[in-house]
Amino acid sequence: MKSICVYCGSNAGSRPAYAERAEALGERIAKEGLTLVYGGGNVGLMGTVADAALAAGGEVIGVIPEQLVNWEVAHKGVTRLEVVANMHERKKRMFDISDAFVALPGGFGTLDEMFEMLTWRQLGIGNKPCAFLDVDDFYDPLLAMIDRMVGERFLHPDQRHDLWHGDDIDAMLAWMRDYRPAQADKWMDEKRRKSLR
Repeated sequence: MKSICVYCGSNAGSRPAYAERAEALGERIAKEGLTLVYGGGNVGLMGTVADAALAAGGEVIGVIPEQLVNWEVAHKGVTRLEVVANMHERKKRMFDISDAFVALPGGFGTLDEMFEMLTWRQLGIGNKPCAFLDVDDFYDPLLAMIDRMVGERFLHPDQRHDLWHGDDIDAMLAWMRDYRPAQADKWMDEKRRKSLR
C-alpha cells in the first residue's frame, strides 16, 4: 500500500472532533510514508487533512474538478494538484492512483464517492479496501442501513464484511494492509447466478 484516498466534507462540521480526526489521519498517513490522495480543496475537513499531511512532510495529491477551481476552493499548496473536467473523471482518477479508500464524516459528495468505490468493488472492477473512519458514532446510522440491506437480501453478507467501520486509525491501517477482498457473488438469487454461467 503506497497511497490512501480520503473522502471527507468540504465543511468542517459542527464538532471539533471531526477536524481533530481529519488532522490525526492526515498526519498519520504522512508519517507512514504513504501518499494522501484527496479532493483537492482547501476548505473544511478536506483542507484540514491535506494541511496535516503536508505539515508532517507527506506527499499530497489533490484531484479537483475545474468547476471547483473556478470557485476558488483549490488548495494551491499541495504536492500536485490535478484538475479534471468533472466529478466522474475525478472519481476515476482517484481510483487509479489510490490503493485504499477512507471516508471521514462528510455529506452527499463523501457518500457518493465512497459508495461508487464500494459498487465497483462489488462488481469486481477493483479490489481495493474501503473503510469508514468514524467520529463520535457519525456513521452508525449508515452502517445500520447497510446491515438492513443484508437482512433484506439486497447485499451479500460477505460484501458487508468487506467494508471496515470503526474509529481507530491503527486498526484501520492494519486491516487495510492485510486486506483480502471478498469473493461473494453479486447476485443473491440462484436462478440469476445460473443464467450467467
